[in-house]
Amino acid sequence: MSKKNKNNTKSIILVAIFILLIWAIIADMADEFDLNKSTNNLWTDKTFHIIASSENKDLDDVIKSFASKKGYDIDIEYAGTLDIMQKLNEGESYDAVWISNSIWLYMLDSNVKVADSKYTSINPVIFGIKKSKAQELGLIKDTVYTQDIVNAISSGRLKFSMSNPTTTNSGASAYLGLLSTLAGNPEVLKEENLKDDELKEKLTNLFAGMERSSGSEEFLEELFLKGDYEAVVTYESSIISINKQLEKQGKETLYAIYPVDGVSISDAPFAYIDTKNEKKKEIFTNIQSYILSDEGQKILQERGRRTWYGGINNNVDKTVFNPNWGIDTSKYISPVKYPSTAVIKKALNMYQVELRKPVHVVFCLDYSGSMTGEGYSQLMNAMDYILTDEAANDFLQFSEKDKIDVIAFGTDILGTWQTTNGADTANILNNIHNLKPKGMTALYPAAIEAIEKLKNEDANTYNLSVVLMTDGQANMGTYSELWTEYNRLRNKIPIYSIMFGEADEQELNNVAYLTNAKVFDGKTDLVKAFKEVRGYN
Repeated sequence: MSKKNKNNTKSIILVAIFILLIWAIIADMADEFDLNKSTNNLWTDKTFHIIASSENKDLDDVIKSFASKKGYDIDIEYAGTLDIMQKLNEGESYDAVWISNSIWLYMLDSNVKVADSKYTSINPVIFGIKKSKAQELGLIKDTVYTQDIVNAISSGRLKFSMSNPTTTNSGASAYLGLLSTLAGNPEVLKEENLKDDELKEKLTNLFAGMERSSGSEEFLEELFLKGDYEAVVTYESSIISINKQLEKQGKETLYAIYPVDGVSISDAPFAYIDTKNEKKKEIFTNIQSYILSDEGQKILQERGRRTWYGGINNNVDKTVFNPNWGIDTSKYISPVKYPSTAVIKKALNMYQVELRKPVHVVFCLDYSGSMTGEGYSQLMNAMDYILTDEAANDFLQFSEKDKIDVIAFGTDILGTWQTTNGADTANILNNIHNLKPKGMTALYPAAIEAIEKLKNEDANTYNLSVVLMTDGQANMGTYSELWTEYNRLRNKIPIYSIMFGEADEQELNNVAYLTNAKVFDGKTDLVKAFKEVRGYN
């Protein structure tokens, strides 16, 4: 080899060594300063990502405080139980899941590698009834059966609110428990039980007494505290939380009812999602061990969770598990057995199509000029999802018993369309697609028109709601006009809002506060926002 070639080879080797050194230094800096916060970066993501059921949000400070002491970079995302299932099955990346109930882990796709699952607390799903109402109905006694409560509801003597069975764990757990007990508590609920017409009639009569449906346990507490309702079906821990706030407000508290023929129980498993990352496995193990430690379990008890299995514990803090509220830790709770995945899916579909109380919903859609282009396209996609069989994939489809109105607005009302058969929406969709954006934003006139359509509807037959979608500030009509019209109503109708584009969040929050409703963020994903709002009506 010539001297010149030898020199060239040495130069190449030196350059290669230099590049490797630079690469090592940068990698070391990434380790030291935790530069990578995203799996899209070149470096391995160092943040420990947990997805948790929304009812665990009150424990956020507990987990993050422990993580901070250990020096862990931790992120917790909260979502509805069935939304968590969808996210995991679609391959979204997380390191651990803290879901409401072990039954949902068994419904995950086989490609989701869940490991080392351990339940962290026990939370019965029960009826909480205003104490005076429970006394009036004869439900404050040692032995109450599910049928006693069903009889009170079916006869019109009791109304209740609960979270939606197709979007939340407490709703699904309560529904599956009612299914099982009203079916006579078979050893395991089977598909043939779901075909029983007498059982369906009992459940239909029961759900006819539902005043409000919530798409999350967190909002169920909010609407109950803001409204004037007789009863709620939710977690024991939620009833404890509601009662603490009712006492502070000087209001009547709820009385907890535990039917002796069976109660649904959630066990809040914390599980690792195996990505073959030993460091993350170590973080998971340490967090799980802390939750299950004496200190962690004591904190969970302070937040209203049972940390013992069954029911009997006479040494609890009576200021939390208050016997005056009917909270009973001296008796064994008979847990309802959950059925197979296939039966759960059929049962949820049966609820959505056959058993639930029908809805009469009015969609107010913004066709102002600013919706031209991407906004219009996203709105069309969202309505195509909501008003077709596609929604059945998420147990959110309308049924033949539902009524749907659509109000299109720009500078004024551009069009109104209705179907009295929620499964027949072809004409509505055709009109929605044929109208093009133009003009200004008559947000308040559209909302007033919506409540006008619902004000004479029978609230005992239908759950009533308005869904208001807008991408800008209202510049036609006023809030005071809506306030005046709303306060003339006999039935208080929730007006939910989906904000999009440059919508004024405060403006929509005012409408939500007035009507005991909620605002949904559709700025990044309008279809997702419409999916969420469907869980509330």
